[in-house]
Amino acid sequence: MARSADTSCPSIALVGFGEAGLVFASAARWNGQARGWDILAERRALMPDCGIEPSPGPAEALADAELVLSLVTADAAPRAAAEYAGFLREDAIWCDMNSVAPQTKQQAARVIGEHGGRYVDVAVMAPVDPAALSVPLLISGPDAEQAEQLLHRAGFANTRIVGSEVGRASAIKMIRSVMVKGLEALTDECAAAARAAGVYDEVMASLDASERDWNWAEKTEYNRERMETHGLRRAAEMEEVAATLQALGVEPLMTEAAVVRQRSAARNATRDTKRKSAA
Repeated sequence: MARSADTSCPSIALVGFGEAGLVFASAARWNGQARGWDILAERRALMPDCGIEPSPGPAEALADAELVLSLVTADAAPRAAAEYAGFLREDAIWCDMNSVAPQTKQQAARVIGEHGGRYVDVAVMAPVDPAALSVPLLISGPDAEQAEQLLHRAGFANTRIVGSEVGRASAIKMIRSVMVKGLEALTDECAAAARAAGVYDEVMASLDASERDWNWAEKTEYNRERMETHGLRRAAEMEEVAATLQALGVEPLMTEAAVVRQRSAARNATRDTKRKSAA
């Protein structure tokens, strides 16, 4: 692949061709501008239909790519960076789009940098299907601006730079997932118990009635104040909730964690108050 002009699509390498790679390639049709590599032969076989030239190995895929999109599984992300860094051309930008912890990305960044590449932390903030190239991307790292330019040239339309530190974009996504995935788990636990008790409709109606139209910052401050003020009493109540779920045959994993968190918030608040009074 010849190097592209600044106004055209950059030369691209896709490392990993699961759902994200398939969706991105199908939407972009980087015909002639993109090569791909996946350790699974059946995934490599899907590449030509999406305009991706499958490579016989990672070295061939990365040989002259300006922009590398690392789209492997989370557990494979550090290994991919370590094993493939030596195949990068000088100054290639490695966009790590995998959902891993900030410190994991910082470790991978050091490896890429040692081999002359430029590592950029990219957080994919929504499901890639159906958003495809319009999926929100948060970008951070010393080379975030250059990465954003290349991503735009590759067709990605919804990007935002959030800082010059590798790991910042990932931190936003990981910490947000505490709420997003945690609510999913809480929802599942609550619904399972409600169905087991035969009170599903009543519980859902009660939740609807108690819902307030607040933004997340307001809701967060209110919830934290309630925990600090009433956490001990609420922890005791949640212990009874856990007993209720156990009697229904529903394992109270999230509920038992709430007991710990409520009690901890109240004790920390009391400790802080005593410390301030003694000062």
